Amino acid sequence: MKHVIIGNGPAGVIAAETIRKRCPADEIILIGDELSPPYSRMAIPYLLVGNIDESGTYLRKTANHFERLKIQQVQGRVLSLDAKSKSLQVEEGNKKTQKINFDKLLIATGSVPVLPPVPGIDLPGVHHCWTLEDARAIHALAKPGARVLQMGAGFIGCIILEALASREVELTVVEMGNRMVPRMMTEMAGALIKKWVQAKGITVFTDTKVEAITQGKAGLAVKLSNGQTLEVDLVISAAGVRPNIAFLKDSGLDIKTGIVVNEQMQSSIADIYAAGDVTESVDFLTGERMINAIQPNAAEQAGVAAINMTGGMVQSIGTLQVNVLDTLGLIASSFGLWSGAKGGDHVELCDPQRFKYLRLEFLGDVLIGATSLGFTEHVGVLRGLIQTKLALGAWKETLLEDPTQLVEAYLAKGQAQSA
Repeated sequence: MKHVIIGNGPAGVIAAETIRKRCPADEIILIGDELSPPYSRMAIPYLLVGNIDESGTYLRKTANHFERLKIQQVQGRVLSLDAKSKSLQVEEGNKKTQKINFDKLLIATGSVPVLPPVPGIDLPGVHHCWTLEDARAIHALAKPGARVLQMGAGFIGCIILEALASREVELTVVEMGNRMVPRMMTEMAGALIKKWVQAKGITVFTDTKVEAITQGKAGLAVKLSNGQTLEVDLVISAAGVRPNIAFLKDSGLDIKTGIVVNEQMQSSIADIYAAGDVTESVDFLTGERMINAIQPNAAEQAGVAAINMTGGMVQSIGTLQVNVLDTLGLIASSFGLWSGAKGGDHVELCDPQRFKYLRLEFLGDVLIGATSLGFTEHVGVLRGLIQTKLALGAWKETLLEDPTQLVEAYLAKGQAQSA
């Protein structure tokens, strides 16, 4: 059996290792389009901070790890997929193309950065923070005192923000939404994060767009929708990501926002599977399809896909929104249906002076979502209550009175359930 995996990020690597463990004699090809060994994009901020070198981003630290497992690595970009002939056209680094056949295929190509429709976005000095090549460019430009403008204050943007702050740059963050981390935090929580970041000496503009970037006299001139024009040395675009599926345009796969998969991570075409950011899979709580681009989700899906590709029969439990973010020392988290559900109710606790915030979302007596700021002790409990769908009974009223009683509720209901 010949297994081909497109994408050598965390999902691709986990799938390759799982396949090898289950099928010692099968052929495995792992395709990546960068020159570097398989690495974690989430480690790039730590590289910019200086906590690790480039090798610290590598997913596997042993130099011959993949060779030892007899996993063949191919460096190249997949141009197209022919599902009928079960083959890929791959452009290698020397621009030559080769045809790679497969018996089973896993698509784990992750995400690509969104390119905002801003004039001048392609000028020198404008970079994403997505690849090791991007990190090298930012490292060279983001020196202490450098003027840096970052477009976007979402989850990824806040991680990059922290790395830039550690480099002692003069940082301005511009966010289109009315708060920081708008796809992860409620309005009040996002506003508190903004206040926290500003107190650390970083300028933050929300409800603001970058309208144009031009070459100025002393760097780049960035025109903002609030009427200001800033001169900067570096612009970082962190305006979000989307599934990396452009090469699948004529593949015949069922694709909406991402690749539509079933509970076995199987696509609409037999013997072709997908895992991670490229998938449009079922939400654990709602049963609706969604893109959930987080690494734990990718890892779980990769394991499920690999088992099913090798003759097993397992199902994904569904994707659960889980976000935990450290922004300059302020821990924020959101879980499940953090923005609530129709017919549900909620309780909200806020102490802005201490940057403490907690909001719980209920449907009936079940906790379905939560947002927290500065409550690190509750992170595991929030996830546990939501993922187990525990009926809280009278404990719901207790939590409506005092939402900080989460641990007590979890322990009490857990013990009652196991009795």
